[in-house]
Order: sequence, then structure tokens, then C-alpha cells
Amino acid sequence: MKFPPTLFARLVLPGFAFKAVVIGGGYATGREVAEFFLPCGPRGGLLAMAVATGIWAIVCALTFLFARATGSLDYRSFFRELLGRAWPAFEVAYLALLLLILSVFGAAAGAIGASLLGAPEVAGALCLMVAIALAVWHGNESVERVFKYVSILLYTVYGVFLGLCLAYFGPAIRHGLSVETPVTANWFVAGVSYAGYNVVCAIAVLPVVRHMTSQRDALVAGLLCGPLAIAPAMLFFICMFAFYPDISGATLPSDWMLTRLGLPAFRLVFQVMIFAALVESGAGTLNAVNQRIATAYAARGRSLPAFLRSLVSVGIMVVAIFIATRFGLVALIAKGYRALTVLFLIVYIVPLLTYGLWRLLKRPVVVLDRQREGFVQ
Repeated sequence: MKFPPTLFARLVLPGFAFKAVVIGGGYATGREVAEFFLPCGPRGGLLAMAVATGIWAIVCALTFLFARATGSLDYRSFFRELLGRAWPAFEVAYLALLLLILSVFGAAAGAIGASLLGAPEVAGALCLMVAIALAVWHGNESVERVFKYVSILLYTVYGVFLGLCLAYFGPAIRHGLSVETPVTANWFVAGVSYAGYNVVCAIAVLPVVRHMTSQRDALVAGLLCGPLAIAPAMLFFICMFAFYPDISGATLPSDWMLTRLGLPAFRLVFQVMIFAALVESGAGTLNAVNQRIATAYAARGRSLPAFLRSLVSVGIMVVAIFIATRFGLVALIAKGYRALTVLFLIVYIVPLLTYGLWRLLKRPVVVLDRQREGFVQ
């Protein structure tokens, strides 16, 4: 007997899932925060975060509404409805993004292993690969459990981190927020740029739409995605005020700050949390590829074997780890992400805000066939 989806699954889980895919290595280590928001100064960075939050909320809401209206629970189905015959353009862009972000995850995992244990960077990347392969083994159900429990860990650790930083560096944080600081970037442009490549993560979590029972669910869940995804970054950014602008060049700003806290036990807990965040992000992005393959299998009356899910994930991760060891974390974030922002604006955001919105307003909603869940779980 199947029970109706819970309120958590319908409204909160999508935000946890979106946050999980967004957070990744650059976000969790603070490197993305330093790259995109610190150049705007403390107050400008907070404004940029507000812009990113609004964009995420609006695009996630429209994405979930369109997915539910068209019965699209994987990115291939979604973009066949949105782009028609041009749908492969998104797949090419998504695979490029996938390799880039997994490379960042691998570089971050390697940096964490080297920082904590003095291990070769490739060792941390390989551990990450194994953990992600296990997380995607059983498809949506196992991936969504990872989203739930890692989110609880993540929000708790970031909250404790903020409390510790306020206790140890409170005056410096207040001073950093109050003084006029030189800025080298426009806060609005920074917010749009950061949201631009990250918002595609809404496509990676399309399987959560199956829990939604109405268009109202899709709207509310989408709007919650923005605040749930930005909250950890905002807490971390406030802590960075104490060390602005010196922290801007740190490869791992989180570890840079943890070292200055002088709490080895909490430093270990924080790094474990970052590794868990890398696992949930990698699992979420790779699960989107597995769901696209599962849909193709289902069209032939077959189901995607569990071992093949992990095999696909491992294969992609191997390529990504090679890229990570070749270029490094800072270069990948600084040069790769901004280029993809323009690409996704063309193949996703503009079509969604024009044709997608028109279709939502003009055409009736397709009720999702619950029997489809048999091959997308």
C-alpha cells in the first residue's frame, strides 16, 4: 500500500535537493563565496546573495510548474517539451557542466584530504567517487535519503560555525560590516552570475516533482528553494567579514578560518560535513543522468540495473578527477563557471521565461501518472 507524499516530501525535500546539488565543493569550502561575493564588499555581497536567492526561487518555481504540467521527470523529457527538436543542446551543456562541477568536487575532496591527513590529493577524490557510487546505487530513494540526512548535518554545522565565529571574532565581524571597503565588482551582476550557472541544478532534481500533488505544491516548493539553498552561504559569508579582504585569496576559506578558530575537533567535524556535502551534490547531479538513462530504458520496457547506475557515475567521475588534478580548484571556479552561465541562459532560462511561461498560462496541466514511478525510483 502506498501512502500519500508527506508535507516534507512535497514542499521541503525539493529545496533540500536543490541545495544539495548547488552546494558542491566550491560553495561548501567557501571558495565560490570568495570568488563571487567578496569582491562586492560585505554589504554588496549580501545584496548579491539576495539577487541570487530571488532568481533561484523564481526559476525553480517555474521549472517545477512546467515539469508537473508536462509530466517531465527527467531532463530529456523536460527539454523535449521546452525546446522541441533542439533539446540535445541542453544535454551537451549539462554534460559540460557535469564534468566541470564534478572536477571541482574532486579537487575539493583532494584538498580536504591533503589538509587534514597529508594524503595525496587523488586519494580524497577516489574516496569521493566510491561514496557517490554507493549513494546512487538504488536511484531516487537512496539519493533522497542522502539529501535529507546530510542537510540536517549541514545546517547544524553551519549554525554552530556562525555561533563560534560570533563568539571569537564578533567585534571584527561587526567592524567588517560597518566600514566602507573598496569593491571591484557590481553586486547585481555578481548575484546574476552566481545564480546563472547554479540555477540549472533545478533540472538535476526533477525527480522530486513526483511527490508534488498540485501546482500549488510546485509553486511553494520552488519558491522555498532560494532561501534554503542560500542560507549556509549567507551564514558563512557573515563569518568571513572578520578576515576581509585577506581571506579572498584562500583556496579553502573554510579551513583558513577554522585554523584561526583553533578548535581541532570542530575543524574535523566541519571537513567531514564538507565531504558529505560533496557526496550529496555529486549524487544529485549524477542521478539526473541516471534518470535520463532510466527513461530511455523504460521506453523499451526495461529497468535500469542498480550496478549500471553506479558504473555510469564512476565512469564520469574518473574523467572529472583527471580534469581536477590537471587544473585545480581555484582555476576551475574562476574560469569555467562564468562561461557556462551564458550557455544556460540561452538554452534554459530564456526559453523557460518565455515559451515555458506562455505554455503554463495557455495550456492545461497534465496529471502525472503515478505508475511512472515504477521506473524512476
